[in-house]
Amino acid sequence: MSQHLLTVDSLQRESVDHLLRVAARMEPIASRRQVTRVLEGAVLGNLFFEASTRTRVSFNAAFCRLGGSVCDTTGFTFSSMAKGESLYDTSRVMSGYCDAIVMRHPDQGSVAEFAAATHVPVINGGDGPGEHPSQALLDLYTIDKEFYRLGKSLNGAHILLTGDLKYGRTVHSLIKLLSLYDPMRITLVSPPGLEMPSKLIDLVTSRGHRVEQRDSLASDFSDLDVVYTTRIQKERFTDEMNESFQGLSDDFMVNRDFLDQRCSQSTMVMHPLPRDSRPGANDLNVDLNGDSRLAIFRQTDNGIPMRMAIFATLLKVDDLIEKDLRPVHWFVPAQIGTLDR
Repeated sequence: MSQHLLTVDSLQRESVDHLLRVAARMEPIASRRQVTRVLEGAVLGNLFFEASTRTRVSFNAAFCRLGGSVCDTTGFTFSSMAKGESLYDTSRVMSGYCDAIVMRHPDQGSVAEFAAATHVPVINGGDGPGEHPSQALLDLYTIDKEFYRLGKSLNGAHILLTGDLKYGRTVHSLIKLLSLYDPMRITLVSPPGLEMPSKLIDLVTSRGHRVEQRDSLASDFSDLDVVYTTRIQKERFTDEMNESFQGLSDDFMVNRDFLDQRCSQSTMVMHPLPRDSRPGANDLNVDLNGDSRLAIFRQTDNGIPMRMAIFATLLKVDDLIEKDLRPVHWFVPAQIGTLDR
């Protein structure tokens, strides 16, 4: 694994497998059964210049559960960039304060530009329509855990990616990460104009995977192992696109009827969140809440051990995880959510 985590392109199969193993070792700490202080004294700088809940807080929690502390900056208004400071200057200044930096920025390539100015590890928390590598890693970790529970194998699996495949950076990173593994079948379904970039399709097919594109979900998906759906990224649309795009139709709705009628009882549903739960949004439907096939909250929970693994590996303490392990003493509920199954 390289000095930074900016793109899935920097990862080899061996380094991904290593992160999966380290994340599994982090589970007792992430699930609040044990405590470690392996990063005691270390400081994380979280620079989020775009809205975030899960990514920002989960990176914070992951670093804190390793014993570190966090300094947060959110939005341009409260940063010196509002005064015209360059990414280079911001990077050099923050690197003098922090031992690791997570950055989210609305412009593709901005995090890589930021990282080029420092030797302190930088993690891409999302750069516009570009990539979201830590999300892809936690998604793969989720698939791996769910498949183990169900007795399935990633080799030959059938995975559906649907929703906004053009601007959805999570699917860009995930499809590249999946391409590192043995051949599988990947089906792509998106509204017109929001198709997966052709260069990503070419990359995946060149690595021996079967990629199929469809224009709706109205077909048989009984052999489907994973449904990964994303919301429409309207914040990335041009004014012209906003005028022409009126919303996602029912043809692209992932709901209980779709799972019951077109998929199997072992098909798992994933979403990087947030999902738009407002009436008429036609995002992942809330009628699946409480359904064991809905893995979205197990998915978010898995973000903690995976991001802990990323920090431990980048800061080179992954062989010291068990140092000074001790049990927690506060109350931890057996189930986090009231609808968890």
